Amino acid sequence: MNLSLADPFSLSQDYPEVFSHSLHYGHSSCVVFNRQGDLLASGRHDGTVVLFDVETGGLARIMRGHTRSVQSVSWSRDGRYLLSSSLDCKCILWDLEDGSRKRIIRFEAAVYYAELHPFNYKIFAAAIHEDHPWLLDMSTEKTVRTKLSSLPRKASTTSEDEAQTTSKAAAQEAKALTLITLFDSTGQYLICATTRGWINIIHVATHTTIFSSRLTKSAIVTGRLSLSGRSLIFNSRDRILRTVHMPALTDEDVEDPSGILFEVEHTYQDLVNRLYWNHCDISPTGEYICASTYMNHDVYIWETNKGSLVKILEGPKEELGFVDWHPTRPMIVASGLETGRIYIWATNNPQRWSALAPDFQELEENVEYIEKEDEFDYKDRAEMTKARLDREDEDVDLIGMDEQAGDFREEEKRWTMPVLLDIEESSEDDDVKIVGPTAAASQKKKGKAGSRAGTEAKGKKRKAAD
Repeated sequence: MNLSLADPFSLSQDYPEVFSHSLHYGHSSCVVFNRQGDLLASGRHDGTVVLFDVETGGLARIMRGHTRSVQSVSWSRDGRYLLSSSLDCKCILWDLEDGSRKRIIRFEAAVYYAELHPFNYKIFAAAIHEDHPWLLDMSTEKTVRTKLSSLPRKASTTSEDEAQTTSKAAAQEAKALTLITLFDSTGQYLICATTRGWINIIHVATHTTIFSSRLTKSAIVTGRLSLSGRSLIFNSRDRILRTVHMPALTDEDVEDPSGILFEVEHTYQDLVNRLYWNHCDISPTGEYICASTYMNHDVYIWETNKGSLVKILEGPKEELGFVDWHPTRPMIVASGLETGRIYIWATNNPQRWSALAPDFQELEENVEYIEKEDEFDYKDRAEMTKARLDREDEDVDLIGMDEQAGDFREEEKRWTMPVLLDIEESSEDDDVKIVGPTAAASQKKKGKAGSRAGTEAKGKKRKAAD
C-alpha cells in the first residue's frame, strides 16, 4: 500500500493486530521472508519450493527438486540465493536469477534444519537426523564437509570423583543430537541447540566448541536469531520459551571463554492451559516474540522488555506450525498443519485519501461548492486527442522496479529478482487462492456478473425460441 495514504499513527504500531488474508498454493510446511521483505518462500510437503510476492500475493517462482517434505528454507543476504533442506536427505542451493539448482548436497539421513552463512552463500550449516551437525563449504567444485561436535564444552576437573562424574555425564551427552544450527550476525560463530538442552557456540574457523551453556533439561526444538543479531529465542519440550541476549563475541573470548555471559533474560509460558509451542520467532528489533500453539489455532505475542503478553492473534480454525515475522513491517505469517494454507496477520491501516492531492480536503459535513469561472471552459477536442495520443506513444516499463528508500540497507548490495511473465501453469488444486476481505469482495462482484450473464443468456434463448 502507498505509504502516503496510510495513517501515520497506524504506522507506529510494532506488532500485527488483525487477520489480513491467507494464501493457498499446495500444502505449505515452512514459510520464511527474505531480508528485504518483498518475497516469501514456502516449502511444500511435496518437495516444491514456491516464492510469493508479498505486495500482490502472486507467484514469483515455482522450483521443483525435492521428493519429500521441505523442512527449512534459508535466504542469502542479498536475496538472490535460497537454500532448502528436505526429508529426502538433500539440500539444494537455488539461484533465483533463473530458478536453477546451483548445487545439490546429499546426506545419509534426513535434514532437519539448514542455514546459509550471513555473508557467504557458499557456506552453510545443517542439522542431520540422528547425527552430528555439519559445516559445508561449496566454494570449490567438490563440497568440503566438516563434521562438528554435539558434546558440550566442559571445564577441566581436578579430583577423581569429579572426573568419574564427568565421564558418566559425557556418556549421556554423547547421545545428544543437534536440531538447530544458527549463525551469529557476524558469521564467525555457530550456535547449536541439542536434545539435552545444551547451547554450544562453535568457532567456524577452527571448528571447535568454545562455550556451552545448559538452558534446560528438555530438548530444544526451535531457535531463532533476531535480524539485529542481539536476541535469541529457544523453544523446548518443557512448554517454556526462553529469550537470551546474544553476547558480542570477540577473538579474546575464543582464548578465554569464561567471560562470556549467556543467560536467560525472560521465560514465557501459559500457566493456565499449559500449552506446548510448535514454533517461535522474534521481531527484527527483538522487542517482541511470537509463537504458535500445539493443538490450538492462536498465535501469542509477548513483549520482551517486561515479559508480558500483549496480543493473541486469532483467525484460522486449524493448528498452526511454522511462523515468521516480517523484517520491516508488523506482519506475521504462519502455515496451517491441516490444510497447508499460509495465514497472514498485519495492522489495520485506514487510508487517508486527502494525500491523493495537495488541495484535497476531507470534510465531516457537506459544504456548498462555489464553481470557478474557468473551471468548465470548452477545450478544443483536437488538442485533447493529440495529447492523449502523445501519452499513448510513451514507452511504459512493466517489468523494471524502482529503488525504494528504506526497504533495504543502503550499504548492502541490493539484488532484484527478475519478473517471469511465462510462469508455468499449475493444476486446479494448486491455483493460488487469496482469501480475505478484498478477495471476498472480488468474488461477490464475480458472482453478480455471472448471474447477470446467466440472465442475459436465458433471455436470448427465449427470444430465439419465440
